Amino acid sequence: MSDDDIPQSDQIAGAPHPRETVRLFGQDLAQTDFLRAFSTDHLHHSWLITGPKGVGKATLVWNIVRFLLSQDGGGTAGADNLHIAPEDPVFRRVAALAEPGVFLCRRPWDEKKKRLKANITVEEVRKLKSFFTLSAADGGWRVAIVDCADEMNASAENALLKILEEPPAKTIILLISHQPARLLPTIRSRCRALRCQALTPTALNDAMTQAGFDAGDNAVALAELSGGSAGAAIALLAQDGLALYADILSLIATAPRMNRPRILALGEKCSGKNAEARYDLSIRLLLLALSRLALSGAKGSASANISIEAELAARLSASPAQAQEWATLVQELTARITHARSVNLDPGQVILDTFLSIDAAAQRATRLSP
Repeated sequence: MSDDDIPQSDQIAGAPHPRETVRLFGQDLAQTDFLRAFSTDHLHHSWLITGPKGVGKATLVWNIVRFLLSQDGGGTAGADNLHIAPEDPVFRRVAALAEPGVFLCRRPWDEKKKRLKANITVEEVRKLKSFFTLSAADGGWRVAIVDCADEMNASAENALLKILEEPPAKTIILLISHQPARLLPTIRSRCRALRCQALTPTALNDAMTQAGFDAGDNAVALAELSGGSAGAAIALLAQDGLALYADILSLIATAPRMNRPRILALGEKCSGKNAEARYDLSIRLLLLALSRLALSGAKGSASANISIEAELAARLSASPAQAQEWATLVQELTARITHARSVNLDPGQVILDTFLSIDAAAQRATRLSP
């Protein structure tokens, strides 16, 4: 299987891959930080690009790659963005993974199991070392991407550390990480960090539009529920997540003495073949609803963008004591649901048990009403 045929773990279904994405939205600070280092000839050899999933880390990295490969010689003083036009030959070669100055280190394909391996292996990192022994034909930059660094096994991390300790000249290593704390401290210490932020509603809407998805009037709600992640927002939109979230909130609103037939109906949609994605989304939105309920009580105010949340908060989470009740429940449910997955409990039963726990918590919260 050729490199461009390998499934992309970082690609959102129905959206272009980050290396094919033209514009970067919402990450002006990270972009400016990199350009400042470049234009002043203080470009670090290794960069750790961090931030939540789906906010544009990979898009930023591929923008950096195209920018570097488009430069002749040293820095470009005064460059204010990384943009390279899609008709540029560098853009086309990078998008096709046909640029000899770029190496992509990622989870390899398991030919026997017909899927990506669970980790980036030491063999893949050794290929990166071999790539750096080659000289660029035109004396330009050689750029390596590790996507994502969190997926390296221990041997791969140690092999990468040796490369970071003695980086070749005119090379840049870009490590994408969703959870940098999982990396070796010695790897983190040898990298300059670029932090990508959660997207604002405007930036989120622009990113979704570029990817071919229309948020319509839901941009603000999607920004809140996705945590400013375009990837999560697109998943919500594609799976009708806003409607599901409204259904979950309206069901919680019947607590205490929650509507059991509605609970069972929701659980049935999460059971059976091809329902795994629905189950995962339902669980995520359930825990999100409870977390936001706890946060509302702790802050003393609820979101004005989702009206039913404000109504729930006023009744069930209007004080710190009530907020603590919901925060504790989130922790308990998270542990229980994780255990349920490990022993393959029936999703419908998990949904029922979860809502019954919410109903009991609502009774306790009612008694704590100020």
